[in-house]
Amino acid sequence: MIENLGEKTPLDCLYHWEKNSPDEVHFVQPFGNGEVREYTWKQAMDQARRMAAYLQSLNLPPKSQIAILGKNSAHWLIADWAIWMAGHASVPLYPTLNADTVQYILEHSESKLLFVGKLDDWDSMKSGVPADMSIISLPLSPENPRADNCKTWDDIIAATEPMQGEPNRGFDELATIVYTSGSTGRPKGVMQSFNSFRVVGTLMSDIVPVGPDDRMLSYLPLAHVAERIVVGNNSTYFGFRVYFAESLETFVNDLKRARPTIFFSVPRLWTKFHLAVCDKMPLKKQKKLFRIPFLGKKVKGKILEGLGLENVRIALTGAAPLPPPIIQWYRDLGLELLEAYGMSENMAYSHFTRPGKARVGYVGHANDGVDCRINPDTGEIEIKSPGQMMGYYKQPDKTAEDMTEDGYFKTGDMGEIDEQGRLRITGRVKDLFKTSKGKYVAPVPIENKLGAHPRVEVSCVCGADQPATFALVLLGEDTQAALSNGLNKTAVEQELSDLLDEVNATLDPHEQMACAVVVKEPWGIENGMLTPTMKIRRNVIEERYAPNVSQWLGARSKVIWE
Repeated sequence: MIENLGEKTPLDCLYHWEKNSPDEVHFVQPFGNGEVREYTWKQAMDQARRMAAYLQSLNLPPKSQIAILGKNSAHWLIADWAIWMAGHASVPLYPTLNADTVQYILEHSESKLLFVGKLDDWDSMKSGVPADMSIISLPLSPENPRADNCKTWDDIIAATEPMQGEPNRGFDELATIVYTSGSTGRPKGVMQSFNSFRVVGTLMSDIVPVGPDDRMLSYLPLAHVAERIVVGNNSTYFGFRVYFAESLETFVNDLKRARPTIFFSVPRLWTKFHLAVCDKMPLKKQKKLFRIPFLGKKVKGKILEGLGLENVRIALTGAAPLPPPIIQWYRDLGLELLEAYGMSENMAYSHFTRPGKARVGYVGHANDGVDCRINPDTGEIEIKSPGQMMGYYKQPDKTAEDMTEDGYFKTGDMGEIDEQGRLRITGRVKDLFKTSKGKYVAPVPIENKLGAHPRVEVSCVCGADQPATFALVLLGEDTQAALSNGLNKTAVEQELSDLLDEVNATLDPHEQMACAVVVKEPWGIENGMLTPTMKIRRNVIEERYAPNVSQWLGARSKVIWE
């Protein structure tokens, strides 16, 4: 146990575990072809110290920015530690960015050096790296990321003596610049201090007890604050073991290897798990079995075991809304799915669902030290958090625009607070649109209702300047596969028609959807339809389908197949 945790920086914590638990395994990293390597605290810190010494030998300007581009791995986090130990700040980049965005972030952040890690498509990204920028390739990086001006992690570690002592950083110093996922326009560089890492690493422990015996699987992008905090930072403060996923194809085996006690996922993946189970066992059958006392408990346990979640004691969801019926489904299984709400600008330290105090559809109470209010004129959620950013890098005007005069951050989300202080997100201010009838529609609550159906993977409700709203619907992968293998299309169409009627019955007349359009093309990060955190890029989707809208609405059919 670390004493006086509230006074410790992340580096203090690293030195604590290095001294007190040197032989405890901290990272478990798959290397492909069945090879898995374990790194103890001593081994991980030895590599961090050697890389920190090398970075200092480069004589970069004090407190420079150093970028990390790669998928999650043990060495991604060790590189982050080394950057801090050497006196610099890290700039993480999503491993799914295109070359143009890579170039923008590297140049805008004034990064002096780039760590390149595990990537699926380096060839489409590397042209965005300035020719004169030095590269250090991490283990698992693409072979020969660049012929010139590139060194390997292993060569540097082998040739460099470890840094001595316990160099530390001030709480008010810049620790990282986190670039937003860019759901609209260019990503902004959110400056976060070491104090924000301390805040999340200490104050959350009062809400959810975490300790060295816990286990987590790291697979969501470490470039996003949620994964960086929930997995990376919390494992630094509380010393638990971190397992890394190898690939999408090996995910189930990775999950079974980790046997996580804490599991964090985003709504898209919780929905995929739900759809996969419902495809094998329809909801009607589940409900019948669950009502049988002994058998029901056994079936629920088997479902969790099949998902690799049988050891989970804390299950978390965040980054976007998850349809309430799906949350309730997990809770009925015995997995108390806890919602979290936050953003890069407050280091994801805002709201959290307390165990035993959940209300479906709400993201929970404000965290300790957080002040939340609803703007009476706009309905926008405004938050003052101890994890508040230092500002947007090189964008003081944008910083001033997004803050109130009395220091609250304008979240861009709309919401309401219940009598117990729990917050409900009702939509995005920018997502509101007017139909041609002149009335506003908030699409997110409608999308949540559509997304509760086992056939629907994700939807986008549109209708700006149109006589009526309509829904673009992407069917789940299992349903798409079943249709390809002969599933009756008419039956699926009837289900969607019934869903439309069911949802429309809960809406005001001006919100009611004229039709649901089943889209052909999958929405993914690669084609720009989703952000790296798997939220829909509404403007991109609307632009993609705009030429067909008049035809669809004119067809006067409830379900249309693109």
